[in-house]
Amino acid sequence: MHNRLSFYIICLVLCCMASLSAFAQDDVPARNFDNRGRPVAKKDSANMNLQHRDANADSITISYHYFDSTKTYKIDSSISDFYQRYPVSYNYTDLGNFGSAARSMIFMPYMKPGFDAGFHAFDVYKFRIEDTKLYTTTRPYTELAYLLGSKAEQMIDLMHTQNRNANLNFSFGFRLINAPGAFKNQNTNHNNIRFALGYTGKSKRYNNTLIFITNKIQSSENGGIQVDTALKSDGSFSDPFSIQTRLGNASQFSRNPFSVKITTGNEYKETTILFRQQYDFGQKDSLVTDSLTYRLFYPRLRLQHTIQFTRENYEFHDYAPVDTLYNKYYNLSISNNDTLLYRDQWARLNNEFAVVSFPEKKNQNQFLKLGAGYEMIAGGFYPYKTKYNNVYFTGEYRNRTRNKKWDLVLSGRLYSAGAYAGDYDAYGSLERLLGSNKGNLLIGFQNVNRSQSAIFFNSVSAFPVLTGGENFKKENVSKAFASINFSKLNLSLVGNYYIVSNYVYMTDFYRAQQEAALFNVLHVGALKKIQLRKHWFWYIEAHFQQTAGNPPINVPTVLTRHRFAFEGNFFKNLYLSTGLEVKYYTGYNADNYSPFSGQFIFQENISTRANRPEINAYLNFRIKSFKGFIRGENINSVNTEDGFRFTRNNFSAPHYPQRPFWFRVGIWWNFVN
Repeated sequence: MHNRLSFYIICLVLCCMASLSAFAQDDVPARNFDNRGRPVAKKDSANMNLQHRDANADSITISYHYFDSTKTYKIDSSISDFYQRYPVSYNYTDLGNFGSAARSMIFMPYMKPGFDAGFHAFDVYKFRIEDTKLYTTTRPYTELAYLLGSKAEQMIDLMHTQNRNANLNFSFGFRLINAPGAFKNQNTNHNNIRFALGYTGKSKRYNNTLIFITNKIQSSENGGIQVDTALKSDGSFSDPFSIQTRLGNASQFSRNPFSVKITTGNEYKETTILFRQQYDFGQKDSLVTDSLTYRLFYPRLRLQHTIQFTRENYEFHDYAPVDTLYNKYYNLSISNNDTLLYRDQWARLNNEFAVVSFPEKKNQNQFLKLGAGYEMIAGGFYPYKTKYNNVYFTGEYRNRTRNKKWDLVLSGRLYSAGAYAGDYDAYGSLERLLGSNKGNLLIGFQNVNRSQSAIFFNSVSAFPVLTGGENFKKENVSKAFASINFSKLNLSLVGNYYIVSNYVYMTDFYRAQQEAALFNVLHVGALKKIQLRKHWFWYIEAHFQQTAGNPPINVPTVLTRHRFAFEGNFFKNLYLSTGLEVKYYTGYNADNYSPFSGQFIFQENISTRANRPEINAYLNFRIKSFKGFIRGENINSVNTEDGFRFTRNNFSAPHYPQRPFWFRVGIWWNFVN
């Protein structure tokens, strides 16, 4: 039945691709992030970016930049790393299903001042303002992706952009993640929509940007399996779906991929609308050629206004609770006929005005920005509302020299009045190119002082997070970072050093605690590509982490990923990359997870030391604009003591087994019209 269903889904997707192509003719994470939260585009190692014109391919010039950034990137067409297209980076671990709560195994604290609702376990699946791409393209361009995995797991990812005229560009993005999962009551269904529009007036003085984002997260929660050894009980469980879990009513379980009902689990909904207007004062100019005259405009002073509205709804519910499970595993007394419900709702309106000065006429990457904002916040324990008002000041100095050898960034934000007075973010970085195609060096520092998330205030949030009546102090995080890239050596080195005080963490399913003592975390990493023979390559990614001060965090000391690949261009239009991928991390006490509050829990009793290195086999290829990815994952789960069944699952958290052997087929296809 599932094979027939998969066939129908593939046919439907192919029909959608054909219709999208016709429409366009009429009209188009390991993910890395910079230290401001924007994704860092991967360099196209195959030199197949779409800016180059090919007489045998559709002609297009396309580039993009991230919102609130001036650095431009080209479309990446490389195929060597599947995780450049998969939403969850290899350094993340989830709870055993695509779309379930996930966290990074590399220490990355939340570093934004001001209001925060406190729900971050599903952030990796969301669209954000910071990673919104604003395109410039000469022709309509469409990207369509479809990923199909075991147990009817699927992902659909669509992006279309085009210039309606020389002054107006729009883009639309949609992503669907639907995964019933291998175990009971862990089905997920996420929908993300993003619309972006950029307009520049004919005189080039006025421009605006409109961004609309909505994220709908739906994830069932099973609390993990009841008995860890049930996975390999002499073959008595031929299907992991038969294993009993700690949450969920057996009468409600379903593997139907078209059923998105969440009986026991979390549902998060977020909607953001941002509108930015800019008006420039400056100098006109023109460039005259033999047949054309191009109008130029150099801004010297810019007036900028940004308004942003965000609505957030966070909810955990259990419409069919089983009292014996709650009593046994969570020490809660609840009737089978009751409904368990926790819900927080928030609405935020932010108005910001800024003045931007450009000291150098022909260098728009050198500017000084000074601004102020007023923020209104309302919400909390549904249906009651708590209201906050904040005033903040912001500033930024940026200087990327015209020869692009130096790039200096200094920025800050200070909340001067209101409920979050005293929160601030201070940031500075300096980047230097090491010569033509030799690499670059980046050093920087960031310090953030932030109020605790709203979920840790019992008088505001409905979620079961107890603080013992304590009002937590502001958290302070200092971060020194550096990275160096040697292009000719195919080597990159990174380092981060954190100093943290007043860190808040969960001690069990219901209690939060603040660590008053200061502690340090050191992270260093290296990425290296080694050519073994003509078409044989070894990709190495290694991370080392060390803590000092006995902090309430657990991270693996060593995390490393290796790819042994056979790759190259074997025919005129065929690029191939195939091989083995191995991920290993040293044993550590992985965080537990509270399904009720969506928070990860610090624990010191259960280790991942018994986990095996993860082994995946893959075949990636590219034929013109078509890219295919075939993967067999978690080969390491084969159990020779259990009839060579895939029952030797790794555990990502206490009582949360990872997937057994998992098969995936994905296509990424782009169209130029």
